[in-house]
Amino acid sequence: MTSMRPIHAATKTGVLTVTAPSEIALIRAPEIGGLVWRRSPLPSFQTWIEGLPPSRLPRARVILRPAAARSVVTEACNSAATPEGPERERLIDDVAALADIFAGVTNAPWLRLRLDVVTGDACRRFHVDRVTARLVCTYRGTGTQYGVSDADGADPQTIHTVPTGAPFVVRGTLWPAQPDPGLLHRSPPIEGTGETRLMLALDPIDDPEEEA
Repeated sequence: MTSMRPIHAATKTGVLTVTAPSEIALIRAPEIGGLVWRRSPLPSFQTWIEGLPPSRLPRARVILRPAAARSVVTEACNSAATPEGPERERLIDDVAALADIFAGVTNAPWLRLRLDVVTGDACRRFHVDRVTARLVCTYRGTGTQYGVSDADGADPQTIHTVPTGAPFVVRGTLWPAQPDPGLLHRSPPIEGTGETRLMLALDPIDDPEEEA
């Protein structure tokens, strides 16, 4: 049985830090608004992905069965001419693994998968997504930022940044934590900095036809 000890550590920020993929299932705990799977990317992988021209980073927006994530990301890499090699395979393997884990945790028969290359201020306002839950992993660049609103949806006074390469799972308005910690998040403001981010986002989908 997974220890419940870490859940109490989330009370101040609404976000739990876990160290193993099996602990992502703790997002189901009523009081957890989000969690971060803290892991360190391999230096060789990070050097590789940070050194790629933005045009060589894979892009994708598709609704798919979780098992199809590997082939979709492979095709996205082919389309972007992402250089072949062990680092590219690690990226493909990781997205496929996260899709499988997240679908299992949320019991999702389908996922909306986005691989976005971000160079500006996308979603820079603090907000809560209109989803049951979302998994975000920033493979390159600054990670998602989050904090707890003091009152009535005001911007957090203390802002935390998810480490690069660490998956961040956050509950949305369709599955609020109880009690609601007031957790908000945003994409980091990077306009004018020259930074390029590569971000994966996964949303659970019950019926693709309703999404159309």
